[in-house]
Amino acid sequence: KVYLLETFSLRFARCMDKLTKLLKKLSPKERERLEEILALLLSGDSSSLDIKKLKGVEDIYRARAGDLRVIFQKQGKEILILEVSRRDESTYKNY
Repeated sequence: KVYLLETFSLRFARCMDKLTKLLKKLSPKERERLEEILALLLSGDSSSLDIKKLKGVEDIYRARAGDLRVIFQKQGKEILILEVSRRDESTYKNY
């Protein structure tokens, strides 16, 4: 799925079933925070987000809000969401 806004487009790398399953597990407050993170990434205004580049990879970043993590890759004007998950021991192992 691709979401378009003025600054960036957003694409999910993994199947939507996995994301849908995660969204069902999140509390309403966590879902709201996730929506805020995605909206800020799309708008290009990431100054209020806790974003860090992942070590050992060239263009993969993570945005953090509490124990929620959004792992993403910037590709020009497109943001590819690689993973949305709660922080645990395996969060960063694939990257």
